[in-house]
Parts: sequence; C-alpha cells; structure tokens
Amino acid sequence: MRACGVRLRLDRPPVGVVGSSAAALLTCVLAATHAAEPAIPIDPAAVPAAFDRDVMAVLSKAGCNAGTCHGNLHGKGGFFLSLRGQDPAADWREIVASSAGRRINRIAPERSLVLLKATAQVPHGGGRRFGPEDPEFEVLARWVREGAQGPRADAPTIAGLTVEPADAVIRGASGTVPLRVMARFTDGVAADVTRMAVFEPSDPTITVSVEGVVRFARPALVTVAVRYLTGQAVARAALVEAREGAVWSGPAPVNLVDEEIFARLRQLGVDPAPPADDLVFLRRIFLDLVGVLPTIEEARAFAADPRADKRERLVDTLLQRPEWAATWAGVWGDLLRVEEKTLDAKGVGVFHEWMRRSFAENMPLDRFVREIVTARGSTYDVPPANFWRAHREPVVRAETAAQVFLGVRLQCAKCHNHPFDRWLQDEYHDWTAVFTGIDYEVVKNDRQDKLDKHEFVGEQIVVVKDPQELKNPRTDQPATPRLLGGAPAAGAAGQDRLESLAVWMTAPEHRRFARAQVNRIWFHVMGRGLVEPVDDLRDTNPASHPALLERLTDAFIASGHDVRALARMLCTSRTYGLASSGTVDGVAADESLFARAVVRRRSAERILDAQSQVLGAAARFEGYPAGTRAGEVAGVERVRRKAADGDRFLRLFGRPERLLACECERSNEPTLSQALDLVGGAGLHERLGAGDNRLGRLLAADRAPEQIVDDLFWTALVRPPTPTERDAAVAAFATTDDPRAAAEDLAWALLNAKELLFRN
Repeated sequence: MRACGVRLRLDRPPVGVVGSSAAALLTCVLAATHAAEPAIPIDPAAVPAAFDRDVMAVLSKAGCNAGTCHGNLHGKGGFFLSLRGQDPAADWREIVASSAGRRINRIAPERSLVLLKATAQVPHGGGRRFGPEDPEFEVLARWVREGAQGPRADAPTIAGLTVEPADAVIRGASGTVPLRVMARFTDGVAADVTRMAVFEPSDPTITVSVEGVVRFARPALVTVAVRYLTGQAVARAALVEAREGAVWSGPAPVNLVDEEIFARLRQLGVDPAPPADDLVFLRRIFLDLVGVLPTIEEARAFAADPRADKRERLVDTLLQRPEWAATWAGVWGDLLRVEEKTLDAKGVGVFHEWMRRSFAENMPLDRFVREIVTARGSTYDVPPANFWRAHREPVVRAETAAQVFLGVRLQCAKCHNHPFDRWLQDEYHDWTAVFTGIDYEVVKNDRQDKLDKHEFVGEQIVVVKDPQELKNPRTDQPATPRLLGGAPAAGAAGQDRLESLAVWMTAPEHRRFARAQVNRIWFHVMGRGLVEPVDDLRDTNPASHPALLERLTDAFIASGHDVRALARMLCTSRTYGLASSGTVDGVAADESLFARAVVRRRSAERILDAQSQVLGAAARFEGYPAGTRAGEVAGVERVRRKAADGDRFLRLFGRPERLLACECERSNEPTLSQALDLVGGAGLHERLGAGDNRLGRLLAADRAPEQIVDDLFWTALVRPPTPTERDAAVAAFATTDDPRAAAEDLAWALLNAKELLFRN
C-alpha cells in the first residue's frame, strides 16, 4: 500500500517542534482519544497508481474539483468534474474519454493536457496549480504512463482520518505548527497522507502550506479543516503571547462549566474578566431568562441582600416565572415557523400556548419533540400537529427535522455529497423518503387571496398515510426510507413510522439530539453557541470547547432532558457571572473563549418591552389585547391587517418572519433605520408623550427632580445614577420651565443608552 503516489513521509519533524521562531515555546495538547496507527513504508513504485485514491486526491489538493473551478455545476472551459470528487467514475470518463480523449497523452504522459494546464505550460484560467517538480505532477504522469486505469469497485476506502496535533498552543510573537494527517483505509492499512490532504483554515490571515504547516503572523485562534478523499477531520491551533512569570489568576470553578472554560483559559494563558457587579448581573439575568427588566423594588432588594447565595436564589426564582416559559415558547416559535399565513390565527394561538404551557410545566425536551413529531389530527384540537401543517413538503420536513432537532444542515446534500459533512446525496434522499405520506384534510379554507395557494384559514386534519415513492434524482430509482446514518425507518412492533422516528431521534444513546439542544440552550443563555452557527454541528465545525459540550450533553441526558436544570447550571456558573468590561486584544478578545461576558445587541422583543416598561406605556400589536408584551406575541404579524406600532418595531429590529426553520433568520445587526427609529420613531415618541405614562404619574405625584432622576435610572438601567449623571439630569430640570420636557428628554436618553440596548 502507498499513499498518494509518493513515498510515505516518515521523516517529518516530531510534533511539538516550532519551525520558524526560535524564541517560541510550543505546547501541544493532543485531543485524540487513541494513538495514531503507524504508517507503513512501502515503495510506491511497487503498486500501480490508483485513480480513485491517487488521482482523485491530486484533483482535490490542486482545487480542480472545487465549486469555483471545474467542480462547478457548469464546469469551466468545457471541463466538468464532480464537486469535491463525489463521482470518481464520472471524473475518469471526463478526463479520459471526453473531448476525444485530448486531455491525456498516452505516448508522452508528461505532455498530457491535464498536466500542461495544471502547470501553466499552456494558458490556464485557474493559473499554476503545481509544478513539474511536485508530487502531484508525478502522480498524474505515472497514472497515464501505467494505462490511465479507471476506479476499481473493490478499492479500499477511507475508514477514518486523524490529525496530529489535534490541539496545539504556541507561545511567542509568531510560529508554526506542522500538522500530520493519517488515513486509515478499510483494508486495515494506515498511511501518512499529509502531502495530499486539503487544509482550510477558519482564519484567512493564517496560512497552511501544502505540506500542512500552519503559519501564524499574529496571535490568533484557528481551526483547520482537513480533507483527504472522503475523510474529514479538524485540528485546533493557537498563537498566544508569551508572558514571562505570568500566573493565571482566575477564580475557582463551581461546576463543570467553569472547569472546562477555565482550563482552556489557563492553557492559553488568558485571565478571565472579574465578576460582574451585582446590578450588572441582575440586569443581565433578568433579560436573558425572562426578557424583562427588574422592577425598582426587585433591583433595590437584590442590591441590599447580604446573602452569599443571592445570585443562585435569584436564578431559581426567575426560572419559575411565567416569562421564562413565554421566552422559550418564542424561541421555538421562531424555529417551528409559527406564523399566521400557513397556520391561521387560531393555529398560531393554540400552538404557541401549547409550547408556553409545556415550558411552564418543565416538560422534558425529548418528550416535547416527540409530541411534535408524532402529532396528527385536528390542528385546532392537537396543537403540535401545526408543525406538519407549517411544513408541507417532504424535503422541507426532512431538512427542518434534521436542522432543528439534530443540528444537521443537510441542504447541500440535496444536489451532491455534502462538501463539509459526512452526508451523501443518497442519504439525503433516503432521509427525505421517511417524511412522505403525511397529508392534510382541509376542512375549511377561507383565505382572502384565492390565488395564493400558501394561505390557509381554517381547520385542517393531519393524517399519516402509506409512504409515497420518492425518486433519488442521482440514480432515478426509488429512495429507501432510512434514518440518518443508514438504519431502516421501520418502527418496532406497535409503532408507526413517525413514532419510530421520534423515538430514534430523541433516544439517549443518539447523542445528536441532546448535543444540538444543549448548544441551543447555551446560545440563548450565554450569548453565543459553543458551536457557531448554532444549528450546524459537524466534525468540520467543532465546538470551541469540545469536552464541555460532551459533558453538558451527558448532564442533560442524565437530567431527563431538563431545560430548566441546564439553564440553572449555566447561570449559576462563575463563567456566566463574569464582567464584559476590560480592554483586551489578541487571543483574549476572541468571544468563543468566554473569558468575559459576550456583548450583543438585545433582541427586538427585549428592547421594545424594556421601552414599554421604562415608560409605563405598552406598545400595541394588531389583534392582541392592550398590555400584551412583545415577548408574549404568539405569531409575527396579522395577515392583511394594518401593522400597529409594536409590529413595525419588531419587524424593523430583526424579528424573523418565520419563513425559515433557522436561528439565522433573526437579525440583531444594527441599521440606519433602527437608529432613526430610536431617535425619532413615531411609536416611541407617542409613548413618551402619553399623559398617563410613568413620567406623567411621577410629575402628578409632585416628585422632586432628584427622585424622578433616580426612579428613571433604576427603572431603565437597573442602577442609581452616578453623581455626575445625577447633577447633569437635575440641572436640566432646573434650567427649564417645562419639567415634562426635561423628564421626556432624560427618558429618551436612557432608552438609547448602550446599557439598555446591549447585553453586557
């Protein structure tokens, strides 16, 4: 056995040696769970060149089959290759037989067009990919010289790919990390394939040589995705500043969250931020867990509470409040596309209420999902059946179930093998076949637009019929219903197909479900996911703290999939309670380390509810009773009705339309329109000027300016004003004959304060 047509590299520098910086100190932490198998030094000349192993590896290494080159749907220059080597047989025919066989020269292999183009000896739009002196050239020339044989059906395939070091930390101003890639084949042979592996760093400022040497020019954290044929693996590397005599000064951990986060910080030599003060923590925990600000009485009582465990007590109290359930009903409403056009107003209402009640009763999340997946019957009488009403096509159902429940983005595998994950195109269509046979009895449809087939107004009955035939477009044969991973979709005795699916998906031994939900809960509590994007969990997109994600998954399963228990663990950790302040640079500034609280703009609902709470004047939402909070709105906007001021605000500030089953549909990015609305929006100024709002009541009670200033600061920012702030605000009252205008100006300024708009 030989690797990639070149002699196996047994003379690589040992792991842990830095190539470019003599002053750098390299500390390598190997995260692999087992030692790599030794490469077998067999002379490559003794074995014929193999197209499916050697030539396909060269095409990937040189980028020939990338989507930007000949792997594009339309090819390049009349030369078509399968994307990232999905179809070796088709690629062999394209190289050997298409265009009258002009791409290879059997008489003079080194003069083959495929080599002349790649070495830029003749004009090539893709430029020079390698030179005549490189191993890639010799692999292709030797393959042509030996007869340009096609792929073999019985050829060994990749059984696994590992990278050493899996986790490396360099200390210094610059440095390098040499990676070594080992492939295990199905015939039991292991080989060093570093030279023919493809390296894709997450940071474009970090370079990786063709030999797999990661080169840093500045402090950074990087993940390097590694591909060789169908195998995929990742390595992490970091360059951090060397600090002579530095002693890590982090606090002692209180639970497994701190153990893992602080261990990583200690490894990198990064000190965490100090603990946030009590009032910053109070504002953060209220908005994170229940989406509202604390009242003045709650804030002052917490500030005065001398008990050492008052933060833990507060977390326990908030997790029992009804706003906690409403917050999580909103999270899942976004994911499950709870919007009125498809579900109608009653469907939206009953589905949202069922979710709110489920979280209020602390229904285990595995049961919550099983009830959704197995639901059928009236969409009015069986609220979770609205999930199927919102997802009416097998493809949409399959992609949504994979992404929302399992954290798997399958969409790329619809047209070709997934370029970044393990899923094949055939697996995509077999999984989709599981979701056929779901149908609807439309009892009534009073839609207003008779030409809009996507609008439904009226009750529907979800029914499950026999699976329908779904053709695999690649083979033009019927797809076989299979679960992700290849298991048949047939249920156990007494179970139908959806029950079997729900049981398999949420089973404790099937960790994808628990892992995906843990990452989602972490995202909503901590400000960003351990894996980002939050619903894209794959080997080539590893967690920032892999061991932590696995330990939390274990704990979540052991708790019976208890969302409240997991949220409590996160919120009572010292990591959650860190401050966000402090000027940092280099690696320490990377949010994925959680060395300080993640700063982010608050969601549209939280900002609007904070405005309403500070002013004591609620925003209006079309079709909802007066006083409804933004966090309690079940749907998006009422169909074909004039939007109220609250509806317009939520739309402007990024609340999703719920057309996609993805966290990514929500936007917290600032825009000029948002700034203009905060400065002079009609809805805000109408509530500012309402005579019976908080300002009106304070003035009617004949409160002194100092009292009004204190009241507004405690209400909006959950803290007293500083002496400078108090003096300036009181002076504004003293220099005007219109105390109402002064109060409105102060309230307006506080509503635009970063402390209110951002999580800190």
